[in-house]
Amino acid sequence: MRIAILSRNPNLYSTKRLKEAGESRGHTVDIVDTMHCYMDVTSSRPSVRYKGRALPKYDAVIPRIGASVTFYGTSVVRQFEMMGTFSINESVAISRSRDKLRSLQLLSRKGIGMPRTGFANHPDRIDDLIKNVGGAPVVIKLLEGTQGIGVVLAETQKAAESIIEAFMGLNASILVQEFIKEAGGSDIRCLVVGGKVIAAMKRQAADGEFRSNLHRGGTATIVRLSPEERKTAVDAAKTMGLNMCGVDLLRSNNGPVVMEVNSSPGLEGIEKATNKDVAGMIITFLENNAKPNRTKTKGKG
Repeated sequence: MRIAILSRNPNLYSTKRLKEAGESRGHTVDIVDTMHCYMDVTSSRPSVRYKGRALPKYDAVIPRIGASVTFYGTSVVRQFEMMGTFSINESVAISRSRDKLRSLQLLSRKGIGMPRTGFANHPDRIDDLIKNVGGAPVVIKLLEGTQGIGVVLAETQKAAESIIEAFMGLNASILVQEFIKEAGGSDIRCLVVGGKVIAAMKRQAADGEFRSNLHRGGTATIVRLSPEERKTAVDAAKTMGLNMCGVDLLRSNNGPVVMEVNSSPGLEGIEKATNKDVAGMIITFLENNAKPNRTKTKGKG
C-alpha cells in the first residue's frame, strides 16, 4: 500500500512510529504537511497538490490534524475522500469529535455515561447554571480549549461565579461540568481501533493538579478495564464515527463517564505504558480495511 500521514511535524513520536510501522510491513509511507496542501476542486479529476505537483494516488491516509487547524485539515481529508482514498478517520467524524458540545450532545442521545454538563454563552442566572450541574466544585471549560488549556476547577460557588463572569467578559462560550471527585485526579485513556480497545492506560495527575494530561506532569500506568468501561469506550468511538481514537474515561460512583473523544491521540504515552505496538495495530487495520471508495459517513449528527 501507499499511505500518507497528514502531519505538520515529521519529528513527532506518533508520526515517526506510524511511518516506521508502515515501512516495516513493506508499505510506502509519505509524511505530508497538511497546511502545505492545496486542492484542485474539479468535477472530473479532483486532486491534492503539494509543493508544486499533484500528490500520487494513495491507498489510505492517516490524519494527524491538530485542533488549531481542524477546518483546513478536514478540508484536505475530504478532498482525499472525493478522490476515493480511504481515510482511517473520516472528515465528518473528525469535525464531529472536535466540537465539544456536539460530541457531548451525541453521547447523551446514545445514553453513554458522561458528567452532568451545562453550556452557556451569557446566562441570566449563573447561580442556576452551577446548581443545575450539582453545585460547586465544578469544572469550567472553554469550548475551544485543548490539552487541558482553558480548563479550570472552581472549588466554591463564589469562585465558579467569578470564573464564569470572567470568561463571559471575553465573549467565550463555556461548558460547566460536575467535578468527579472520586476519580482522584486520574483518568483512563482507551485507544480504540476498528471497534476494539487495543490498549489502555491510567493517567494520574501530578500533586496539586487535577488535570491528568501527561505533558502537564501526569504519569501513566497500565490498567485493566472492566467490561463496562470497555463497552463505553467502544460505544463512544462508534457514536463519533471514528475508526481510530482515544477515549478518555473517568471512574465515577455511577460507572464510567466519557470526558473526551480524541481523533488524533498521541501514541507515545500509551505505547510506553503498555509496551504494545499500537502503531503496528493501526497499520494492520488499514491493511484489512483500506479499499478504494470505501469512505462513507458513519453515525449521525
